Amino acid sequence: MAVIIFDLDGTLLNTIDDLGYACNYALGEAGFPTHPISAYPAMVGNGINNLIRRALPEAERTEETILRVRAHFVPYYDAHNTDYTHPYNGIPELLNILKQKGYRLAVASNKYQAATERIIGHFFPNIFDCALGERDGVPRKPDPQIVSDILSGLGSENAKQPLFYIGDSLVDMQTAHNACVPFIACSWGFVPRQQLVEASVEQIADSPTDILKFIR
Repeated sequence: MAVIIFDLDGTLLNTIDDLGYACNYALGEAGFPTHPISAYPAMVGNGINNLIRRALPEAERTEETILRVRAHFVPYYDAHNTDYTHPYNGIPELLNILKQKGYRLAVASNKYQAATERIIGHFFPNIFDCALGERDGVPRKPDPQIVSDILSGLGSENAKQPLFYIGDSLVDMQTAHNACVPFIACSWGFVPRQQLVEASVEQIADSPTDILKFIR
């Protein structure tokens, strides 16, 4: 049966408020200015360190400072990462349909592994067969290693099955391209639909149910 890999933030879940509040908390604790939550969609997508890098004043974007801010971010986010986060409308229903049809479902995220596991377990218990996030020593998306690791985790018999990658960002598009996997973009996430169109994405789902017609 086909394997479907989903991005997490901006695809399955709207996580932007919790990410923004956590980043603002960490910036404030480290003595830096904060941002309106509405500014954060343009900063996410490449892992927590890159989120912090973009949120810092340009002159302060050193690795030492990023790690200092991250030390405030992670404990706060671990305690608050389900406060405002919620599934996009139609996502739970889509996942249940796919599960009932026998698809193998997986998550590929640039969110650090512990938070990925906790959030998936909270919102989607017993739905995903594999969920991988940012891990020490493993390159982040758009490197295709995470796709290879998911297939390994699902078992070698899945290596020859149809495979689809669903995400909301150009990072996801590049990940799918690098892994030689068909890409389906969702327009409800953090990247404006027009940006996906300008990037020549051929398959764009405007609602979760649209995904069903692309994987048939």
